[in-house]
Amino acid sequence: MASLPEMDDDTPLAAQLTIDARRRIDLHGRQFPRPATTRIITIANQKGGVGKTTTTVNLAAGLAQAGLNVLVIDNDPQGNASTALGVEHRAGTPSVYEVLVDGAPLASAVQQCPDIPSLWCVPATIDLSGAEIELVSLVSRETRLRRAVDVYLEERVAQGLERIDYVLVDCPPSLGLLTVNAFVVGREVLIPIQCEYYALEGLSQLLKTIELIKAHLNPQLHVSSILLTMYDGRTNLAQQVASEVREHFPEQTLRTTVPRSVRISEAPSHGQTVITYDPSSTGALAYLEAAREVADRGRPIPVQPVDGASRDVSRQNYLAERWAVLPSYQEDAR
Repeated sequence: MASLPEMDDDTPLAAQLTIDARRRIDLHGRQFPRPATTRIITIANQKGGVGKTTTTVNLAAGLAQAGLNVLVIDNDPQGNASTALGVEHRAGTPSVYEVLVDGAPLASAVQQCPDIPSLWCVPATIDLSGAEIELVSLVSRETRLRRAVDVYLEERVAQGLERIDYVLVDCPPSLGLLTVNAFVVGREVLIPIQCEYYALEGLSQLLKTIELIKAHLNPQLHVSSILLTMYDGRTNLAQQVASEVREHFPEQTLRTTVPRSVRISEAPSHGQTVITYDPSSTGALAYLEAAREVADRGRPIPVQPVDGASRDVSRQNYLAERWAVLPSYQEDAR
């Protein structure tokens, strides 16, 4: 690391190459810490095109390559996460639809990712597009996915299989019953935010929805991470949006930003994540660094209670205790 040249601000390309070189050296062969218990993270934002699916699959691949067992649940009828992970998701394939609507066990739909042995996926098929309507008349329509996931995780342990360290749930760009099921199964929410103004507009409504779910269906739910995506440091707008998000959510916003990258966009066409498609690219290194940040937030950290007794609580629980919905972006802007 010391032998690398200093960054030159006058040459952006050289600066980026130096940053990538430092990341590559720092992350090569790194094993991320295992969480004390399975972390279930819902990746959500009701606005489309902000990088939910891209973030889900690449964080999952980054965590899995670093020695962790990861399960991705594709809860979006478009099935893009299934495509990126290279798993079968044609009509008729056992999928999350059968789990939600028919009550099938989750294990019957789990497929192993062909590129990374410790990464599994529950695919989404076109059948899931009708699930919003079919779920309306079903009993416990909001908690069906949570029950299935809890049973699956318990069964793995009972069968002597390795524990799943992370469950990542990809959501559709809406706040319907599929997203509600994802919020109920998750204990944490990771929000990808595109570095543009429109992406900020819906953030207030998303936070209100999360608070409603927390109050009535899932008291454990909290926003643990916010990831800035499609960042272009050459524009003032991207810098201003990033500054606003970091100002209002200093603890939740990851230090890493994901840049616009052709490699990230190309990878799904090859049935891969950018982590396996071009591991040395800027986009892959950014997602791998973001995955390390997410993993580090699961480390047990000491907290000194009021009574003076020392205890260890995980970072996600610590954030859950402190979490409060901040004023909306629009209100603060006024």
